[in-house]
Amino acid sequence: MKTEVALIGVGNPLRGDDGAGIEVVRQLRQLIDDDAVECTDVYGDGTELMSAWEGTGIVYIFDAVMNQGAPGRIHRLDANRQTIPSDYFKYSSHAFGVAEAIELGKTLGTLPEKAIIYGMEGSSFRHGQPITDEVQDAIATVVSRFQLEFLQGDTITGRGFAAG
Repeated sequence: MKTEVALIGVGNPLRGDDGAGIEVVRQLRQLIDDDAVECTDVYGDGTELMSAWEGTGIVYIFDAVMNQGAPGRIHRLDANRQTIPSDYFKYSSHAFGVAEAIELGKTLGTLPEKAIIYGMEGSSFRHGQPITDEVQDAIATVVSRFQLEFLQGDTITGRGFAAG
């Protein structure tokens, strides 16, 4: 049985800022205590991403983006209301990545009724490098923003975060 909400971290934790999405979901996994929420990591393959959201009503995708903006800048995109720029996700090693999966999901009618992407502008994507300070700050902000959305009942009934 699939869960009501899927939180998907996209990226490669061995490539600096590319690990941002996976780190967001790692932190949320520690905070969320709700059987209606499933936390998953994917490494950027669009078909893997589509499988991860399959059967859910709500998906949140967290990923590093490259838009030549300021490192650490946060983008919140509603995939059902706007086209996701494919050049944001150009650091994926897959030709069929996040933007392409979302557009295909729209075409096939398999994209969840609510699909939100949090993208964090990265600057260092080299193998073996840590996440930069600017992106670490963005990760903390995204975790906080998501908690506010979740707790305000924007996604489900406002339940789910462990006390503490």
